[in-house]
Amino acid sequence: MMAKNVHTIPADPDDPEDFAVGAEALERAQRSRLVRQVRHALGLSQAAFAARFGVPVGTLRDWEQARATPPAFAVAYMRLIREAPDMAARAAAS
Repeated sequence: MMAKNVHTIPADPDDPEDFAVGAEALERAQRSRLVRQVRHALGLSQAAFAARFGVPVGTLRDWEQARATPPAFAVAYMRLIREAPDMAARAAAS
């Protein structure tokens, strides 16, 4: 049985410092970008965003810096915040 290629973006063979990026890392980066984009679009600091939407600031920081992958429910929440930030803030405060 042949092994599946787990690298989404292979390393540049001409660059000794480059490295391959796997599908999991690419997904984490895309989710992190979404979190940052939503927060930046609202013009909020990490602390203000975390307080307004009930996300621990350390968790938000880890998601934005791709140290942790936001789970599917968090991605859905970010999309809701992007579309209806006032409604999401009211729901978080309840």
